[in-house]
Amino acid sequence: MGWQPMTKMRRRDREVTDLTEIKAIVEKNMILHLGLFDEEFPYVVPLHYGYEYREETDQFIFYTHGARQGHKIDLIHQNPNVCAQIEGEVMPDYDYDVPCKYGAFFSSFIGRGKAELLEDSEQKAYALNLLMQHQAGKTFEFTEKMTKPVGVIKLVIDQYSAKAKTMVPKK
Repeated sequence: MGWQPMTKMRRRDREVTDLTEIKAIVEKNMILHLGLFDEEFPYVVPLHYGYEYREETDQFIFYTHGARQGHKIDLIHQNPNVCAQIEGEVMPDYDYDVPCKYGAFFSSFIGRGKAELLEDSEQKAYALNLLMQHQAGKTFEFTEKMTKPVGVIKLVIDQYSAKAKTMVPKK
């Protein structure tokens, strides 16, 4: 399959195509914005995440957790198509005399795929450990009693792109 941008990027000079750099963007950030379909308007919610990259299918698999019911869960049941967005390293770039040159340094990841609600206790424990490893730097022993009340969402992202505007030291 291989990496392919979701759409043609207008600012090709900021496109990140190196998989190692794309993984680094995902690794060093903590919040994923999940975009869902909510009738005629998008619904976007920020979530903590854990993830894994599957080389054989060139997919990013993200895991989030929360309540087992609610608006987000209802929307996934209605339409599992999702958009996942991560941004980081945001820093103002405004040391100019011309306002039109103001902007920001950043890195970002955006992907499309499908959401799935996990029910199996072992799958939930696996997902929650990836989440805890990413968020807290360690894993835990999860029992079925611990995983049963938790809602776990698996996002299979098979179309993605990344972009960055990195800081260049001024001379």
